This record gives sequence, structure tokens and C-alpha cells, in this order.
Amino acid sequence: MSSSTAVRAAVGITVTGTASDGEEAVEACARLRPDVLLMDIRMPRRDGLWALVELGRRSLLGPGRSRVLMLTTFDLDAYVDDALAAGASGFLLKNSSYEELTGAVHAAVAGHSALSPAVTQRIIEGHLRGRRRPSDQDLARLRDLTEREIDVLRLIRDGLSNAEIAERLVVSLHTVKPHVSRVLTKTGCQSRAQAAVLARNTLT
Repeated sequence: MSSSTAVRAAVGITVTGTASDGEEAVEACARLRPDVLLMDIRMPRRDGLWALVELGRRSLLGPGRSRVLMLTTFDLDAYVDDALAAGASGFLLKNSSYEELTGAVHAAVAGHSALSPAVTQRIIEGHLRGRRRPSDQDLARLRDLTEREIDVLRLIRDGLSNAEIAERLVVSLHTVKPHVSRVLTKTGCQSRAQAAVLARNTLT
């Protein structure tokens, strides 16, 4: 079953539109404002990474807007790190099962990573080894965070869920959720995965 067929067959998921390349995907998103975009990294004309960056530039990504799940043939695609940094909410292989695909869509709608914490961490670590020193611009994005919010950002970087963060910090889950929301807002991150990349580049 193809990705598009699986989504169309899923209970509780409605396909609002399709696009054949990155430019069409951006225009469709601007017009239809879907909760989630399933976007192939490799497309004709403008690829999925270009479209992701363009969506961010147009302020179409993030909480209350659209989330993007990138589709790739390889789980360690060369563009994974750039896409995470640009705001992708997660990655799926094109041959993902029906359960994995629909589960990822529902997770993205809820604001969660479409990857398990362990897989997210593995991808982030694998792709960010040896990257350059943090830029002044990246460091400036942390400037308004409180000490507790820095702690939360570190735990997001380490792939912990909200429940695991609450346990680690000995606070309630109800307390963690607004902390995570403020971290994303203050740093300008559209997803936990993007926040994890920022933290990996800037925090010790």
C-alpha cells in the first residue's frame, strides 16, 4: 500500500490535497492549511527540503499551523539533519507500514515527534557529528530561556518525552507541557525535532 493510499484509507484522516513538486506543495499548504503534510524529500523542480524552508519562511509551520513529515527512501538520507533543522516534525520511510504512517500523522497533529525518542536521537547524533561551532544567531535563540527551560531543552535534545521530562525534573506532566511550549516559542522552533537539533548544536 502506498503512503497516499494508506492515508486515504485511514479512519479520522482526510486528504485535502496533493502536489507533484515542492512549489505545488507550498502553494497547496498556503491555500488549504492542512494539519500535516506528507512530503517527499526528493521531488522534481523544487525538492522537499526547499519546500520545507519556504513553508517556514512564509510562517506556515508550527503549532496552530501545519506540521511536515518527510518521506524518504533511506532512513539516513543525507538531508535528514537539514530538514530537522528547518522544522520537520519527523521522518518516515516510504515503505512504512499502515500503522506507522497513520500513527505518525496523529502524533504530528498532537505536536509530537513522528519518530520514537530512540530513533530521533540516533538520527540527530548520526547526522550532527562534526558539525560547525554554534553560530551567534543560534546562540541568540537561547537568550530568553530561563534555567528551567534550558533544562527542558536539554532533555528534549536527549529524546525524552514529556512524561519522562516530568519524571526527570520531579514535576507534574501538567507543568512540563507549558515549559515545552515556551521553549519552542522562544527559540522559534516549529517542532521538538528542530529544538533537539538546536540544542545539539548549542548546549553542552
